[in-house]
Amino acid sequence: MSDGVGARLLAARTARGLSQRRLAEPAYTSAYVSAVELGHRRPSAEALRFFAERLGIDDDELATGIPAGLAAELRLHLTEARRHWSAGAPAVAVAAYQQVRERAGAAGLTELVGLALQGLGRCAQQAGELTQAIAHYSAAERELAEHPLPTRVPSIVGQATCHALAGRLREAVFLLTSTIDALERADLTDPDAVLLLHSGLVSPYTQLGLHADAARAAEVAIALAPRVSDPERVAAMHIRVAATYLTQGKPSLAEASLAKAHDLYSRLDLRTELGYCRWSLGYTHARTGKLDEAAREFAAAREVLVAAGAAFQVLRLDCEIADVLRRQGRPHEAKVLLNNTLAAIDPADDLMAVSDIHRQLGLLLVTEGDVVAAEDHYRAAVALLEQADAALELAVTCRLLGDLLSHLGRHAEATAVYRTGLLATEGASPLLLGTDRPAASFHANQWDQS
Repeated sequence: MSDGVGARLLAARTARGLSQRRLAEPAYTSAYVSAVELGHRRPSAEALRFFAERLGIDDDELATGIPAGLAAELRLHLTEARRHWSAGAPAVAVAAYQQVRERAGAAGLTELVGLALQGLGRCAQQAGELTQAIAHYSAAERELAEHPLPTRVPSIVGQATCHALAGRLREAVFLLTSTIDALERADLTDPDAVLLLHSGLVSPYTQLGLHADAARAAEVAIALAPRVSDPERVAAMHIRVAATYLTQGKPSLAEASLAKAHDLYSRLDLRTELGYCRWSLGYTHARTGKLDEAAREFAAAREVLVAAGAAFQVLRLDCEIADVLRRQGRPHEAKVLLNNTLAAIDPADDLMAVSDIHRQLGLLLVTEGDVVAAEDHYRAAVALLEQADAALELAVTCRLLGDLLSHLGRHAEATAVYRTGLLATEGASPLLLGTDRPAASFHANQWDQS
């Protein structure tokens, strides 16, 4: 009940041409009505219901100033905004989220303000505006500060995802694990929230080379899935779990997991998410040598993301397409695509993608015999990956650089580079290190976006 109830009572009464006595009788007195309107008395719940009935308005609206049905209306608008985003109309989605944020804020509906900010965060994240996305997610968390922790979990996971996308992997892990600890301390075992947190850990753990931790996080998420009410979260979990299966050298399980995600997204009619799902499937095919199948999935995913206005994500996907082109024996096309993509991405925005471009260009230049330029690209990749603490990517790139230096007879330098790589991922699987691009490690864009 707000202190403005008296002002609302006065406005509603005068708008209907009622005197204080006519409003009050027969249960109350005009003096009582006057005292309420002046703010000298706070009406009881029974009095509010009585006055609201006489005025023909909802008693909650009289008590709070929030029009009856506004919350339900704004929730519907949030659902529509979500569908606009998924259907490839991000500008429409942003405008809808902004409108909900403003109307909910004016009405004091903090939960809906938080949900609108989460939507704006998702839109900014897809556009590659990671700083802005984090700002929206952080604002959502603050708006929801008085609500139970599970309500704030999507905002926290959104921030962690953006940190991981920008290469701040340990910061992402800290946010997620500390929130899991807080849920456990408060004995809040909300399955939707716990699944979201554990599935969010899979990608940064993988990139950090913490494969046992990634596998455990995936196992917890899989076990929780039957208890989760939100099918979209389950679908996203299946995509992230697929990354773990691929890292473990189990591509058939990865494909099965992605098929489950595809089925759920199809039922929900979420087009953009289907695009990310096909991206993940293409990545799985590429890592297992099915290059033609990978090319088809990447092309389909790219078409969806272009239509969705996700230009930043398209640049990341182009890195994957270039890798397939190179491995299909089309080095010139791969090199042109990589150089164009490198020119369009700022390392500050996507450190992992830029490092991958440098590594791929190094591979192409070695084939062309330009070992000087190749070394420069490998070293640029290593420097970026050391910033991100991306252990598996760093180990693979150090192996490539070490092999090049060894071939050039610079054995002492090669040994130092090999040592850096070995220290990055002690005990990593030979299946993952014996390649020029580790399975399910590069950036994990497709795993993170869903």
